[in-house]
Amino acid sequence: MEISMWMFWNVILTLVIAPAVWAFRGLIQEVKRIDILLNKTREEYVTRGELKDSTQAVMDALHRVEDKLDRVLSNR
Repeated sequence: MEISMWMFWNVILTLVIAPAVWAFRGLIQEVKRIDILLNKTREEYVTRGELKDSTQAVMDALHRVEDKLDRVLSNR
């Protein structure tokens, strides 16, 4: 059985092109995954104003607890 030059060239191209396409497909899927994660991060991002409001609410609650604790300890 004689292997023609065309058949040999087709085998070589198949062995080179198939893994390249497989790797390229994997890269495209990874880029899509990272894009989804980036969009999710943008949706869940907190602005400075929101962070400041939340921090202020926590600090107000802590001040109220501190005042109550001071009253309890001063009554003893």
